[in-house]
Amino acid sequence: MAAADAQRHVVVVGGGIGGLTAAAALYRAGRRVTVLERADSLRPVGAGISLAPNALRALDVIGLGDEIRSLAAWQGEGGLRTPGGRWLSRTDSSAATERFGGPLVLLHRATLAELLAARLPEGAVRTASPAALTDPGEPGGRPALLDTPDGTLEADLVIGADGIHSGVRRTLFPGHPGPRYAGFTTWRAVVPAPERPFRPHETWGRGRIWGTQPLKDGRVYAYAAAARPEGGRAPDDEKAELLRLFGDWHHPVPAILASVAPEDVLRHDVRFMKEALPAYHRGRTALLGDAAHAMPPSMGQGGNQAIEDAIVLAHLVNGERPLQDALENYTRERLPRTMDVVRRSARTGRLTMLENTAAVALRNAAVAAVGRMGPALALRAFDGIADWRPPSATYAAGTRDTQSAAPR
Repeated sequence: MAAADAQRHVVVVGGGIGGLTAAAALYRAGRRVTVLERADSLRPVGAGISLAPNALRALDVIGLGDEIRSLAAWQGEGGLRTPGGRWLSRTDSSAATERFGGPLVLLHRATLAELLAARLPEGAVRTASPAALTDPGEPGGRPALLDTPDGTLEADLVIGADGIHSGVRRTLFPGHPGPRYAGFTTWRAVVPAPERPFRPHETWGRGRIWGTQPLKDGRVYAYAAAARPEGGRAPDDEKAELLRLFGDWHHPVPAILASVAPEDVLRHDVRFMKEALPAYHRGRTALLGDAAHAMPPSMGQGGNQAIEDAIVLAHLVNGERPLQDALENYTRERLPRTMDVVRRSARTGRLTMLENTAAVALRNAAVAAVGRMGPALALRAFDGIADWRPPSATYAAGTRDTQSAAPR
């Protein structure tokens, strides 16, 4: 790589999982990278992230996949239950590994963020640094421009990884309506494991779901969702709201609720990109993750797709084609796939939020029937998603001396 090429500057707006993955992949390929994060730190609070085999294979590209696989906590059986405790279907960790070529790993978002940030040089991540895109730039022409607390910043490539309320997206596509409310809200918390053992599960009720999943460090990631009007909040606190909604459900739900502090419960309305963007790029600027294709958490793929985006984008940008071609190919490859996952996640979300008694009974009967046919059939919903593999060409790999072309 020529010395001038090595100094080509990539600015990532947003220090979440997708943004940090993109930064790590591009830095590994020899790029000068700056990550601008609005928050005061990179430590996400109270939330886990589920990494499926597709994301783990993407993380292999930056040498992180095996380290994450070692954090897998799910062993043995798990599955879907009713609020009374009856099992609708069962699967196990070995069935998922066999079908998709790897485990499902649940870990705290803060752990993953720390591992990704450790792959960047000191000073590359600037916290408490909000940024506004003022000019998306022109490939082969003017650089992209960002307004930051330290003044105007020029970039050869800007990556908008600034989440569901992305300011970068609004600048690129001001006429797009953005994410729409999905009709339900979620709660999340990380708590100590209950004394009495439990099997990992997701429980489906009428317009409500609950999930309890173990973490490798001995804690538990608990999540819940319920059909609620947009913008609602509990009249007292969110723990009290969860007790009203789920307090009489099967073990370990009451034990989890007893151990959680009200201030540790996160509540968020769920929004998703019902209408696709015209493209995932404009000028010298690209979007990834929730900024491009926010999706319901119903299939646990939001973070996974952001990681895929990051690795594919790094691969294309580090290729031999001009930047404009690379970004056009990025849109061409990622937009159809991610919007398919958005639609599948939205369908699953609607299924879990059914409230009509007859519809819920029919849903449960169908899930139980599929479950009786074996765990492999229940995993079919993830065919075409969890079996994804990153581009086969060698890129963003090896040492910091990797040879590649810079954005043009």
